Amino acid sequence: MAKVISTLFISADGVAEIDPGWHFPYFDENMGRAVTEDYETSDTLLLGRDTYDSFAGAWPDREAAGGEDAPFAKQIGDMRKVVASRQNLQFTWRNSELIDGELTDAVRALKADPSVQGILIPGSISVVQQLLAAGLVDELRLLIHPVAARKGRKLFDDGDTAYHLKVTLTEAYPTGVIRVIYTPTEAPKTA
Repeated sequence: MAKVISTLFISADGVAEIDPGWHFPYFDENMGRAVTEDYETSDTLLLGRDTYDSFAGAWPDREAAGGEDAPFAKQIGDMRKVVASRQNLQFTWRNSELIDGELTDAVRALKADPSVQGILIPGSISVVQQLLAAGLVDELRLLIHPVAARKGRKLFDDGDTAYHLKVTLTEAYPTGVIRVIYTPTEAPKTA
């Protein structure tokens, strides 16, 4: 069964809606390596409409320009891109398709599809929130920046049920960014 992995840049105060002003000063080769590792886990991208629009507006041009990030742009261009949107979309980026039906049903089908190796969700906060609530996220891969953004959309919304997470990996980078990989788990047993 394919894993669903969410990868997000996040501030110390939980804001996952990145602002270039607090994100890019911390982006270095370590973070680049972590992002590359995340993309190597999967052959399918699951994107919300806003993230899709952002990616489709940048990566095809970067691939065509042939610059330093053209190989990465080609890699994600070649990946299957499944987009969650309530609107009908006209896709201009190759290998893109709209989810047919409910998000959770579509993700369950993707996870069960033997031809799918892995599903990566870059950004796409609302998609991640819905899949966390449905118990469909296998890993949260967070690059926590040493900044309190103080505004913007947070990864964890208000709710009645706590999400218990197990740390499976941590790395600290010289920039102060901490990479943490979590897996959802059961609450600890009380003594």
